[in-house]
Amino acid sequence: MQIRPRMATLIHLVLVHPEIPHNTGAIGRLCVGLDCELHLIRPLGFQLSERFLQRAGLDYWPHVRLSVHDSWEAFLNGVNPPLLFFFSTRGTQSLYDGRFEPGSALIFGSEGRGLPPEHYAAYRTRLFKIPMPGKQARSINLANAAAIAAYEAYRQLTEAGR
Repeated sequence: MQIRPRMATLIHLVLVHPEIPHNTGAIGRLCVGLDCELHLIRPLGFQLSERFLQRAGLDYWPHVRLSVHDSWEAFLNGVNPPLLFFFSTRGTQSLYDGRFEPGSALIFGSEGRGLPPEHYAAYRTRLFKIPMPGKQARSINLANAAAIAAYEAYRQLTEAGR
């Protein structure tokens, strides 16, 4: 797997301890489409060489700007994004109330456990949710949630005058 060098990016998509390769592959494909960087925080629930990951990303995977970090602290120290947006069903603010800046990091937890417990306390004022008016849904698939949030950030950042 080739890891491409860091370049300026409008949006950083960050997956903390992702577990399902299909979701990560789909999010990698999303990152190629939006020309943003994908960050994976270890531990990962799969190998980066897994065929499911590459199949979900199809022929886009070689074009993903990918950075893999050994810890949350390594990500923060290496990237130092201007704003952090954590997405969770426990969020207290709507995604649509967030105001994104170039270089913002959109952070998502694992499919089974969500964000690490310490993130809920440390970043409680930066927790956002995607509105879900449907009464029967507990959450939205990780890849879908990342796409919804990333395209809202992209929309805001590319509006006329920004």
